[in-house]
Amino acid sequence: MKTNTSLAYDIPGKFEETRFEKNHNVIFENSVQGSKIVAQEIAELIRSKQANNESCVLGLATGSSPIKVYEELVRMHKEDGLSFYNVISFNLDEYYPMTKENRQSYHYFMHQYLFNHIDIKPENVNIPDGTVAIEELNQYCVDYELKIKQAGGLDFQLLGIGRTGHVGFNEPGSHINSGTRIITLDHITRVDASSDFNGIDNVPKRAITMGVSTILRSKRIVLMAWGQNKASIIKRTIQGEISSDVPATFLQNHTNATFVLDQFSASELTRFETPWLVGGCTWTQELKSKAIVWLCKETKQSILKLTDRDYNNNGMSDLLAQEGSAYDLNINMFNVLQHTITGWPGGKPNTDDSHRPERATPAQKRVILFSPHPDDDVISMGGTFSKLIKQGHDVHVVYQTSGNIAVTDDEALKFAEVAKDFLGDAETQINFKAVIDFLNSKSENQIDSLEVRRLKGLIRRRESYAATRYIGLKDENTHFLDLPFYETGQVKKNPLGPEDIAIVKDIIAKIKPHQVFAAGDLADPHGTHEVCLNAIFAAMKELKPEKYMDDCWLWLYRGAWHEWDIHEIDMAVPLSPSEVLLKRSAILYHQSQKDRVMFQGNDSREFWVRAEDRNKNTAILYDDLGLAEYEAIEAFKRFDY
Repeated sequence: MKTNTSLAYDIPGKFEETRFEKNHNVIFENSVQGSKIVAQEIAELIRSKQANNESCVLGLATGSSPIKVYEELVRMHKEDGLSFYNVISFNLDEYYPMTKENRQSYHYFMHQYLFNHIDIKPENVNIPDGTVAIEELNQYCVDYELKIKQAGGLDFQLLGIGRTGHVGFNEPGSHINSGTRIITLDHITRVDASSDFNGIDNVPKRAITMGVSTILRSKRIVLMAWGQNKASIIKRTIQGEISSDVPATFLQNHTNATFVLDQFSASELTRFETPWLVGGCTWTQELKSKAIVWLCKETKQSILKLTDRDYNNNGMSDLLAQEGSAYDLNINMFNVLQHTITGWPGGKPNTDDSHRPERATPAQKRVILFSPHPDDDVISMGGTFSKLIKQGHDVHVVYQTSGNIAVTDDEALKFAEVAKDFLGDAETQINFKAVIDFLNSKSENQIDSLEVRRLKGLIRRRESYAATRYIGLKDENTHFLDLPFYETGQVKKNPLGPEDIAIVKDIIAKIKPHQVFAAGDLADPHGTHEVCLNAIFAAMKELKPEKYMDDCWLWLYRGAWHEWDIHEIDMAVPLSPSEVLLKRSAILYHQSQKDRVMFQGNDSREFWVRAEDRNKNTAILYDDLGLAEYEAIEAFKRFDY
């Protein structure tokens, strides 16, 4: 294994590497912590070069991964006096063809996040030119390589990683000796970029990229990856064999490369996924549950059929020795899972609740169901939503954002034209003629006008009313927050602000809930779920001194991308076949999101299909473990705020 010789990353011992890992890597609690450390290393390098009157040659990346690094470098420039006068930068890549003025260009990105805010000399900024004539491209790429060499080579290369394992735009099949060149983008890469371009048809099919050999010649490399959706490729990159099928694995050959990860992107590494295969464990209840569920899957047996030999042969002999016998382990685990199952998500009145996930009292609870977008409620917990209403609880659904960015121009135009035809020349709140004119003349990457955004938000709002009415909720219990952070008209949102938190805090204080359900799925491709969840955490923390918060429980559901693992589930709510159909129908009321999912992440299926398959798969897992067989199960995890 290669180890870095640059800035030390002081991480607790539990993050030490194992024999399974072939790259030096460190894991932080979140991307903010990791990004600050990376920015500090870059700043230290810049200053050390300045002290020796030398240029500092940086290889820079784009995408979501390095944004917080650039923000921290800008802060250090403005507040700590960090100067970039000696920095020469070379960007990894650029779409082709692509003008510099295009909002999706990497030229635009780098100036938006970094270059416009620091004192780097314009002549020292090098970004591949997406406007070079095709017949001149080969020579252009040769010259780009030569310019890097004349600058003294890359002192530091910052990287992200794509789901295909690409670094830069070196897609699967890229050779270790490849240099700067034009390349055809993988379909998965274009799918991942499609939401930024308002559809895959608008994503360029080619790009200019530094080659693998160009990157490997860097004196120092730091690759960053954040989020659950990067976990699978990170495991393949760090623990897999070197292969052009995953170009990032070529970094295993570098003597000074570090992977900087958060807990989510590192979650599938062996030391986190199955730590009992690495060495001795401290067997908490959560780890026991995780290990026994894994053992059932590994041996294809239900819990109560596991034997002493099964535990001994699969790295869990110390757990067996600690507990005494497979019989005791199996019974305890069976009971833990059995006690998560309930058809009464608000608690069952007049019953012993000592082995139930929710309290029996009060019998009728006030409930807030927070939904980041105007469909996450029914997608993620439509069946539970319906049960809570039918079982007499005072349920309030709270939509945190307008969701307008996810309505296509075609859908908005259709509604505007119908409204204009219906209303004639009547005065209305929305100038539909202006909306139609705007949409018909809208240029590439142009931000929607306020009128268009209002219309798109109203489309999502009316779809939400239709869905909640179908579920059985009263209109007065449906609330729309339209949190300000979201209202940029762009995929890129503003940071969470005090005004957002205050709005969430006010709705909680008004309802004084006994239960709060919130989206705990952080795999949302553009981070809206995470921002909305952080707003809830911040609001509930501020409200914690209030007496009514003593009796308020927070339950997290997962969205359209990932489900809780079985060992993480604290409440499993079974759904009957008719409840599955009810949930499907409620989701389908969100017609603007049907057929063309704008922010689908790494799953091309429609949201109702994903939700249904996920719920049915959870039920199958419970059945395989030897518990009752259900049509579908919605899962929740309790969170102590």
